[in-house]
Amino acid sequence: MVTAHEELELKYDVDEGVELPALAALLAQGGPAGDPASPLSEGDGGEHELEAVYFDTADLKLAAARTTLRRRTGGEDAGWHVKLPGDGGADGGADGGAEVRERREMRVPLGRAVRTVPAALRRLVAAQTGDAPLVPVARISTTRRVRHLVDPTGRVLLELADDRVTAQRLLPSDGPGDVAAAPVSWREVEVELVEGDRALLDAVAAGARAAGLRPSASGSKLARALGTAGPGVPAQEEPADEPAEAATDEPAAQPAAQPGAGEPAGAAPAAAPAQLGPLPRPRGKLTTRSRAGDVVLAHLVEQVEQVLAQDPRVRLDAPDAVHKMRVATRRLRSALRTFQPLFAEPTRPLRDELRWLAAELGAARDAEVLRDRLSGAVAELTPAGAPAAPGDGGTAQVGEDAPPAAARAVREQLEGAYREAHDRVLAELDSQRYLRLLQDLRTLVTEPSLTSRAKRPAARVLPRRVARTYEKLAELVRRAQRAEAGHERDELLHEARKAAKQVRYAAEAVAVVFGKDATRFAGAVTEVQEVLGEHQDSVVTRERLHELATAEGVGTAAAFAYGRLYERELVHAATSEEDFAGVWAAAGTKRLHRWLR
Repeated sequence: MVTAHEELELKYDVDEGVELPALAALLAQGGPAGDPASPLSEGDGGEHELEAVYFDTADLKLAAARTTLRRRTGGEDAGWHVKLPGDGGADGGADGGAEVRERREMRVPLGRAVRTVPAALRRLVAAQTGDAPLVPVARISTTRRVRHLVDPTGRVLLELADDRVTAQRLLPSDGPGDVAAAPVSWREVEVELVEGDRALLDAVAAGARAAGLRPSASGSKLARALGTAGPGVPAQEEPADEPAEAATDEPAAQPAAQPGAGEPAGAAPAAAPAQLGPLPRPRGKLTTRSRAGDVVLAHLVEQVEQVLAQDPRVRLDAPDAVHKMRVATRRLRSALRTFQPLFAEPTRPLRDELRWLAAELGAARDAEVLRDRLSGAVAELTPAGAPAAPGDGGTAQVGEDAPPAAARAVREQLEGAYREAHDRVLAELDSQRYLRLLQDLRTLVTEPSLTSRAKRPAARVLPRRVARTYEKLAELVRRAQRAEAGHERDELLHEARKAAKQVRYAAEAVAVVFGKDATRFAGAVTEVQEVLGEHQDSVVTRERLHELATAEGVGTAAAFAYGRLYERELVHAATSEEDFAGVWAAAGTKRLHRWLR
């Protein structure tokens, strides 16, 4: 069974012979961080011998994704561990100063296997590794001296680990066993939050700076063992400013287009696993004079990285993970559609696969939103006259017990729907179709096949593409405003919401070079999208409420609650339509459109 552990820590490089200050002293130097009436003390956590073997692909795909996989013995948490970057993807680094490093660690008991990674952990990192085998890449031995910061009740707030580390990189071998490089040794200190508040860790960070401790130059012990401060990321060369070329869409000289983009779902992966690796980054700052293709590719890389980062979090059912992964797939699909003229090959096959993934994620996300929306709303209903769930003998109860009974029945029904949808997502994430999609996305950004238009300056190409998306939105709004209230108008407003999202995503994709003009425009369109989203949520919620209320086995308490909520959603939809007129007028002001020339 996989267990999860959130890790917040500080990490410092320390020379041999340096005497570390007490944790209480670091807190005092960092400023007040506690109740003077409840003094904190330092306890001895003992000394531990830790042995760890780290696993990765031969070309270090996990290291490139800031992910570590190890089998460790010794200490209080012996087992198989996978460490992922924190929710925002940040995990500290050499340029991060003394910032807190946020990681999410998954653990599996040791078991008998020594060189075979447990299947549950292999699935967690499948998006990064593809079909490549996981092999030992480093062996790290640590002598750890532990100190605890303890409150008067004996609760451990912080743990300081003073580590003497010896590491060896394991090299490929033609025969059995591992070949180890020369060992390297160093000393480092980790301060991890246990049961204390985040403010304690921040105070220790301030105290450590005052005491002259050096933030670690490596993201992890493994990064140092492998000889890098962190994963290397190939950069794209920033081109010199070029004159505008003739407006032609003939393919420019580029690497071959991604193979397999339109192959059947059961086909083999489009490219060899060796293509899985760090994604390209632009060299230097992107500007309006940069090539349009470079601006778009930089945006695509960000979204592919988000999909990869959220993959293990979706598998663990982490909060908001499904939503973030779904948004990234939608942004990818929207960008490929908006900026299609920059690509020499049709992007529709890839967009269709992204639509498939977004739909799978969307079913789980919609079930999650509906569960949270209705579970909270039903608890607020007025109790008077609301029947409770049938009791013994089928007698309906009426009175103060009704809202809790109805809320409980609603939560159970909606939670079941979410669990079913999430299980379907997990099945798809283990499919060959999904793995091939990830490979095709990597190929798209590492071997792009672009037209000559993509080589023109961003200022000459990208605003017009954004403007075209807005024109489509405006036409849908005009049609909706002419339509009679009812199903047709609801459908047109739904299409307008999707169009507004595409406009917003297009503007946000180029905001890196068009700055405040694009950001303000995107903000105004976002308000349009959100109001239309509220309207569509109400339409969908009413449909789902009717299904839930008439489903087999629904008790009278839940059915009554669903009816009350249906009435609320009618009012909510009418309010959203009234709000829409104002935000649409605001989004159409000329000052917001000046950059769309």
